[in-house]
Amino acid sequence: MQRFLKPLLLFLGLATAATLFAAEPSVEQRLADLEAYFKNSAPATSLVGAPGPGHNGWLMVSAGLVLFMTLPGLALFYGGLVRRKNVLSVLAQCLGLAGIVTVLWWLCGYSLSFSKGSPFLGGMGWSLLRGVTAAPNADYSPWVSHNIFAMYQLMFAIITPGLIVGAIAERMRYKALMAFCVAWMFIVYFPSAHMLWGADGWMNGLWNDSAKIKAIDFAGGIVVHMTSGWSALVLCLLLGPRKGYGREPIVPHSMVLCMVGTGMLWFGWYGFNAGSAVAADTVSSNAFVATTLSAGVGLCVWAIIELVHRGRPSILGMCSGAVAGLATITPASGFVSPTGAVIIGLLAGVATYLACAKLKLAFGYDDSLDTFGVHAVGGTLGTLLAGFLATPEVNPNLAAERIRGLVGNTLWLEQIKAGGLVLALSVGATVVLYFLIDRTLGCRVTEEVEHQGLDLAEHGEEGYTH
Repeated sequence: MQRFLKPLLLFLGLATAATLFAAEPSVEQRLADLEAYFKNSAPATSLVGAPGPGHNGWLMVSAGLVLFMTLPGLALFYGGLVRRKNVLSVLAQCLGLAGIVTVLWWLCGYSLSFSKGSPFLGGMGWSLLRGVTAAPNADYSPWVSHNIFAMYQLMFAIITPGLIVGAIAERMRYKALMAFCVAWMFIVYFPSAHMLWGADGWMNGLWNDSAKIKAIDFAGGIVVHMTSGWSALVLCLLLGPRKGYGREPIVPHSMVLCMVGTGMLWFGWYGFNAGSAVAADTVSSNAFVATTLSAGVGLCVWAIIELVHRGRPSILGMCSGAVAGLATITPASGFVSPTGAVIIGLLAGVATYLACAKLKLAFGYDDSLDTFGVHAVGGTLGTLLAGFLATPEVNPNLAAERIRGLVGNTLWLEQIKAGGLVLALSVGATVVLYFLIDRTLGCRVTEEVEHQGLDLAEHGEEGYTH
């Protein structure tokens, strides 16, 4: 018996050792994985399924920066621009949306936006964030944890309906706005995010070989600014103007808060744009530079126009110009050169100034805090310009077989198609939702409440006690 047992044990030991040795990656394979990490490409052996610390850390920071844009950046920016009797109402709207959208995102919003399903809407496989773990999902990043990517995208979902607040400030009921935004997320935001950014999205020209419209949207010109901006225009038209609008002065109560909010928005926008590379790589660096240049140029353009037409630049104008430059560069930030970013900032400043100072006056609509004039006009313009100015020298992903034939040729047509479809969806959905909610909850506050101020009437609090 022992004569057969010893050879058998020896054979099993050698076989086990050979298996372990074969499974152990070689030095060359390990080095190849490290090289892939620095190049933000997929690992092949020892690091498969492991999040990369640098890329992961950058996206965590970026998620915090994007949340900082809403809380407190957007809240203070909008809060300073309303009258003092309504400052808390704007803060409450931004804060409430942050909570509600977070719950929706966990429930099914992330899944509907980013899981594979139809070309128009994701499935329910990731509802309740099931299966969304710390391991990377290769459809979106080889190095960033899937759950961190989900949280990063949540911050975009939070700020998008928050932008709508600026068009209807000082006159829409709180519960009506919350109800509108919940329904709007399902009908407009989740489908738009999936179509442009989902792995199997109908208009995801950068990553989906089967996309029918091969559009690009680096950080949300269509998904964030066009959806919210065009919906905001329709909503303010249906609500009607504030009491006294056009007949008596309605001026910001604190340009200090507006300026502080602008600085926070600009700071957070680096997470918004540079973070959308989903890596700390060259594309992210290029987006960081483009964001800075466009914001600075937009600010200068507004200041110069005001100096020429009014004799002096205003803080409000410079703040609006900076935000306009940021909003307009968003869809193009990871695709254009520094000079391209300057061109976009220049055109952004001119177009948004005309929209806010001339178009609104000519047609008489009360876009209270210029959501349409800055975000819809800027996002739409930036989406179109991305089609003309995008270059693979800035973003090598544009050299992929699926899209390189369009770059520098007819990509701008794909941008028009995608932007036009999302614009139509946003406008149509807003009209339907407004009338449904107005019939059930009532959208507009009473004249008495509007005169008293929404802070006391809707929240029982005041922003200032002196």
